[in-house]
Amino acid sequence: MKKTEHILHNCLFFTANSLARKITRMAEEAFRPAGLSPSHAFIVMLVHDDPGIGPKKLCEALNLAPSTVTRFVDTLVHRGFAQKTTRGKTASITLTQAGEELLPVIEAAWKRLYERYSDILGEQNGIDLTRHLDAVSKKL
Repeated sequence: MKKTEHILHNCLFFTANSLARKITRMAEEAFRPAGLSPSHAFIVMLVHDDPGIGPKKLCEALNLAPSTVTRFVDTLVHRGFAQKTTRGKTASITLTQAGEELLPVIEAAWKRLYERYSDILGEQNGIDLTRHLDAVSKKL
């Protein structure tokens, strides 16, 4: 094995990004029938669970920059799935009826993604890897 190949496959940065690119492609494929990206779907689910949630809480939950969350929310508003109400400097996001109707489609997409990577990794390996990555992410 060449030195560079050895470094690439023993580097957390490279391997984590490689995994992220692969799982992102799988997720985007699973969500194509929903007409949403996985990130937009997460926002729909968070808003459903906490109607009136603010952008700051969405940023914290998703570990995303405020500008990214704003862009995602604005897209959902533009597509008629969410509405954003602003009072002074405080914004709150709620789902529209169309947004609520997306939930079963989103759940089906998550199930497709879960089944696909479980078929490849084995269900328990996928569960274990997810838990381990979450713990590592929290530490870093």
